[in-house]
Amino acid sequence: MSGALSHLRILDLSRVLAGPWCTQNLADLGAEVIKVEKPGSGDDTRAWGPPYLKDGAGRDTGESAYYLSCNRGKKSIALDITQPEGQRIVRELARQSDVLVENYKVGGLAKYGLDWDSLRAINPRLVYCSITGFGQDGPYAGRAGYDFIVQGMGGLMSVTGAPDGAPGGGPQKVGVAVADLFTGMYATVAVLAALTFRERTGQGQRIDLSLLDAQVAMLANQNMNFLASGQAPARRGNAHPNIVPYQTFATADGHVILAVGNDAQFRRFCELAGRAGLADDERFASNRARVAHRDALIPLLEPLLRSRTTLAWVDALEAAGVPCGPINRLNEVFADPQVQHRGMRIDLPHPSAGSVPLVASPIRLSASPLEYAAPPPLLGQHTNEILQQLLGLPDEELGRLRDAGAIG
Repeated sequence: MSGALSHLRILDLSRVLAGPWCTQNLADLGAEVIKVEKPGSGDDTRAWGPPYLKDGAGRDTGESAYYLSCNRGKKSIALDITQPEGQRIVRELARQSDVLVENYKVGGLAKYGLDWDSLRAINPRLVYCSITGFGQDGPYAGRAGYDFIVQGMGGLMSVTGAPDGAPGGGPQKVGVAVADLFTGMYATVAVLAALTFRERTGQGQRIDLSLLDAQVAMLANQNMNFLASGQAPARRGNAHPNIVPYQTFATADGHVILAVGNDAQFRRFCELAGRAGLADDERFASNRARVAHRDALIPLLEPLLRSRTTLAWVDALEAAGVPCGPINRLNEVFADPQVQHRGMRIDLPHPSAGSVPLVASPIRLSASPLEYAAPPPLLGQHTNEILQQLLGLPDEELGRLRDAGAIG
């Protein structure tokens, strides 16, 4: 056994990010993932560059960084599912697979006979995971879903960004497509739950995941702030709605994150900053009081934080047991000794570039550690291998299918 999921085969009909993020998780855990891509162009993200991976001579390879970020460990088969021959091949692969992941519009695969009802008829044990913008039912079911739109519709942008009236104020999206990523992570959990259910019952099932549902669910305490109070949370920039002081502050040479989580930490901070009396002020003695008097406290703290450099504050606060941290750019992230110690950058051999740098999974398993067996595949790199080894197609049949445009 080379991985916790090495006994599983995943048929991946998804593209862009939410679905591929899910299937990359499964690949990292050892599953065999067969990625079905359109001949000639493949996953949309293959064209989402620059930047592109460069070869040893510094030339672009045509492999976009975006595509590389979420397709590690998979096998690529170039297959035209709009053709009957392509549909037949998908059905045969689905017959031999444990999981199918797709992110077509609602009903989009039914016209090809590749929908849930069609495929469970030939493989009742199949776990069929559908990812859409808004789910399989409801008034928005037919809409296309995009991360940016869902960040807005799902409330995330209403609590992200500086307040109205402040410099740069207004709603702000997160700098990464988190609605897609949230959904991909929920899809991973759902697939594993469905497989566990199948172990007990022998029964496959349909998973219905939507970006909007996932985005709403991930608002966590902000949701409950609203549900408990009836008041929609406001944007507070980098400040926390329920904890004070818990935000960024300007320092003598940059910024620092001060994350005071309890009253004892606040007292230690005040002593370190030379303002021990603030911790005894009834307006600031408890977190509840500090939240109520946020507007009075923060202006008192700002000049204190500006009196030292970021590094000086981080060293002093860490020594005093007060949570804090710098705001790193990505070059600083990957140079950080903790990130390096944890091996968050990996390098794998790549067929066109020689080597490709990638970001490791954060999952650490003691008995079945993750192995990164393969880089993100070239388009159609494994077409012949899959069709010959899994479906037993001879060379002449592969030639006929390629001539007909059914495979690439």
